[in-house]
Amino acid sequence: MTRSSWDRSFGFLLHDVARLLRKRYEQRARPLGLTRAQGQALAHLQRHEGINQSGLAELLELEPITVARLIDRMEEAGLVRRGDDPADRRAHRLYLTARARPMLEHCRALGDALRGEAFAGMSEEEREHLVDLLIRVRANLSERRGAESAAAEGHPDTVETAA
Repeated sequence: MTRSSWDRSFGFLLHDVARLLRKRYEQRARPLGLTRAQGQALAHLQRHEGINQSGLAELLELEPITVARLIDRMEEAGLVRRGDDPADRRAHRLYLTARARPMLEHCRALGDALRGEAFAGMSEEEREHLVDLLIRVRANLSERRGAESAAAEGHPDTVETAA
């Protein structure tokens, strides 16, 4: 592939955009004392308050031990608290603290500013169209649909890596 064709490769382009978004977010969140992983954890906890650590690990796509350390640091910072899990005395449920709520507002504002920067020069219609297309791509690649496609082709364990 020539350089220009790599620059237009969907997989490479999508990865590069995601990398740049993560990098910018991390730079802007640093003054708040938050890492991107902590911001993501707070956002997931806001939507799934009371989730256990293993459930959060699944949502974040991280190993449970990594999430345990992340939650340790966030608990020390007063952003989350662990509560008992009535169904499993070995597990903990995770809850946001009052201190986390303003941090979430800062994270949301950072995300809004970053989206504004990323979408600069695009009309509202173009923005909506891009998001709609990405939603369709995500649905096409979802685990359920991917498993159905592979099974229909007679390759239940095959995963395509070309982008």
